[in-house]
Amino acid sequence: MTSTAVYYDPYDVGIVADPYPTYARLREESPLYYNERYDFWALSRHSDVEKALGDWETFSNSRSDILELVKSEFDMPKGVMMFEDPPTHTMLRGLMSRVFTPRRMAAIEDQIRQFCIGCLDPHVGTDGFDIIADLASMMPMRVIGMLLGIPESEQISVRDANDANLRTKPGAPMKVARADKIADGRIYADYVEWRSKNPSDDLMTALLNVEFTDETGTERKLTRKEVLHYTQVVAGAGNETTGRLIGWLAKVLAEHPDQRRQIAEDRSLLNRAIDETLRFEPTGPHVARYMARDFECYGTTVPAGSAMLLLFGAANRDPRRYADPDRFDINRDNISHVTFGKGLHYCLGANLARLEGRVALDELLNRWPEWGIDYDSAQLAPTSTVRGWERLRITF
Repeated sequence: MTSTAVYYDPYDVGIVADPYPTYARLREESPLYYNERYDFWALSRHSDVEKALGDWETFSNSRSDILELVKSEFDMPKGVMMFEDPPTHTMLRGLMSRVFTPRRMAAIEDQIRQFCIGCLDPHVGTDGFDIIADLASMMPMRVIGMLLGIPESEQISVRDANDANLRTKPGAPMKVARADKIADGRIYADYVEWRSKNPSDDLMTALLNVEFTDETGTERKLTRKEVLHYTQVVAGAGNETTGRLIGWLAKVLAEHPDQRRQIAEDRSLLNRAIDETLRFEPTGPHVARYMARDFECYGTTVPAGSAMLLLFGAANRDPRRYADPDRFDINRDNISHVTFGKGLHYCLGANLARLEGRVALDELLNRWPEWGIDYDSAQLAPTSTVRGWERLRITF
């Protein structure tokens, strides 16, 4: 225990640079924490976060999973899966899982690998490169483009528009001018219109043509507005987070060379490396929930209407749950984490993110079994919703 009270703030640049000492204090000193300045609560222990993820009737997604949106005064747009609870969420997720299939994921692995090879081969024989600029910032949007059928010529502008939606100034909350703009999908409108006249074997064509029974019992197809919502969710949710995972893989394995060599020699360890990295440095360090009813915890009542942060980064290193949690160890007995959530809001793109991370790491190791990090030029990204690297030069 220290003499000063623990302070946690997701916008504090100093805390974000290394949040783990603060997380440790929260778990021990203030497992239910209240931030007066920004008026939100936070849970940090693994068991509390895990229970909250399973209790959607109390910890509601009806105002999204982004703190600034939960706190905003805007009504949330209807029909956005991440902004809904059951029964609407159940219907929307069931629909999405019919078009976001494991078969479709597996079918693009070779395409992902070819894209990776094209990104990495030009750097063979050099003294290093920026893995964010030259791979991590490009690959997820290219993969989403493959799934949705977005032409390559459009993919970079689409990625940049998506990223801009999530950007914050360092030290400040994301400004919410219009809540529905976060997921309105307008940047895809022309493409969706074109694809409706030019069907193909892609996710977009599947979305345009899928028939389902909605919450009123009506058999129908998605409206054009609903297709745009879905497209935005698929593209936005998988873009920044997966790119950040690739950056963390490069950094963490540079700092644990013995384990990197172990993976290089035994590629069956790739999946363990992905999941231990997701536990150790989660790309999404927290999610927000809207408190639909009063919640009693640690002798305190969190009133209905409050904003709650579930601190995945703290839960993933809780010593109540993990042995030696601050040690990165791909050989630990029970590699699991809450980075993709749990229960009905479990990340629909989790398998795709793992696939991209696995292929990227595999191809890196094929060319460079050894690498270091240029710390002088490394720079964290300015966003409060995900945590990762804006610039990260790896050196050979």
